[in-house]
Amino acid sequence: MRPPWTPTSWQSRPAAQQPQYDDPGQLDQVVASLSRLPPLVTSWEIEALKQKLAQAAAGDAFLLQGGDCSESFEDCNPETIVGKLKVLLQISLVLVHGSKRPIIRLGRIAGQYAKPRSAATETRGGVTLPCYRGDLVNGSEFTAAGRRPDPQRLLAAYQRSALTLNFIRALSAGGFADLHHPEAWDLRFVGQSSRAQQYHRLLEALGDSIRFLEAITGVKISELERIDFFTSHEGLHLLYEQSQTRTVPHRDGWYNLTAHLPWIGDRTRSLDGAHVEFFRGIRNPIAVKLGPSAQPDEVLELAAVLNPHGEPGRLTLIHRFGQDQIQRCLPPILAAARRADLNVLWSCDPMHGNTLTTADGWKTRRFDHILSELHQAFAIHRDAGTHLGGVHLELTGENVTECTGGAGELAESDLPRAYKSSVDPRLNYEQAMEIAFLIAAEMRPE
Repeated sequence: MRPPWTPTSWQSRPAAQQPQYDDPGQLDQVVASLSRLPPLVTSWEIEALKQKLAQAAAGDAFLLQGGDCSESFEDCNPETIVGKLKVLLQISLVLVHGSKRPIIRLGRIAGQYAKPRSAATETRGGVTLPCYRGDLVNGSEFTAAGRRPDPQRLLAAYQRSALTLNFIRALSAGGFADLHHPEAWDLRFVGQSSRAQQYHRLLEALGDSIRFLEAITGVKISELERIDFFTSHEGLHLLYEQSQTRTVPHRDGWYNLTAHLPWIGDRTRSLDGAHVEFFRGIRNPIAVKLGPSAQPDEVLELAAVLNPHGEPGRLTLIHRFGQDQIQRCLPPILAAARRADLNVLWSCDPMHGNTLTTADGWKTRRFDHILSELHQAFAIHRDAGTHLGGVHLELTGENVTECTGGAGELAESDLPRAYKSSVDPRLNYEQAMEIAFLIAAEMRPE
């Protein structure tokens, strides 16, 4: 039995991946300020997402979670935000067409400003400085001033998250996501990509279907004029998460109102750690990343702590083993989960386990490794009698060269041409669409 939960009870536990500030008094003032500001999301949006995730866990919907590895403050601009929305909308349309199921759109957006790191410091040319932990904490520039953890960045991240959410909601309410006009989602740089041509053929078929249905009914289908779009981020910086955790009228319990779905990373899922303690008490749907070190008994214990009553839609388990380890790691966990009758949503992150560094020092991912892990994940779930209900992708609407391979046949020598990520490599548009058509084929009803 654990002691009673409070929004601050995590502070009695070991907290991994937390920055060290040189002015605790200023940090306390910023956290107090954040706790008085309006919430970024609402409890009814959170509960609506939980219901949809319950459908995905039952096999009646599919979760598409995607976006930047780490958002930057500079990317809080209309062009970048619209680009992310466009590529996620296009992918979701491909998945709807292929799977014949509703798609839950969950962005890594409006709050994905913190990143875990494998080392606390970085050394260049004999100079050692704190590592870059995301714009929520410090700057990516390799200077003493830039790498200093600055509490004021918490307020800046809140403000940019609010601006991003406001713009997304305005676009959605204004008809940006109207399925009657998906041609508005095109990205300028795509040109004559083979995947773009395939996508446009799909659009023509979808448009014909919508026009036919509306013609015979004589009624415009208003539900197609807007979509639900939810936000997620890794709940890494616990003081930031705590600052927006509060009770709300007419509902029981505490909600973390920084995002609809926060998740626990593979580096911070210790059963005795502060992150699991914090997450067990919030009412949001939550997720946990599972890497190669995850053991079946540990996964069952995590589920027992984080979702003790087996609430549908509450817990998503995101496996991220890598294409060379998924056959060893995933089947024992699925077998234990079936024996325990866990009520969880299974999702695959084929990105993080397939990261490598080139001889020239570029951090990248091979597209064929990403595809391989996805193929294997679908097959393993089918063999285990479970089903893969979601995918977790790091992607962008920009024309970047960060992952090798794909239809564009990007080579390692192409990486410097348009490598923009300050942390992890992302799929570009063409690679993301190729992934979408693969997933749609795997999900297509027999």
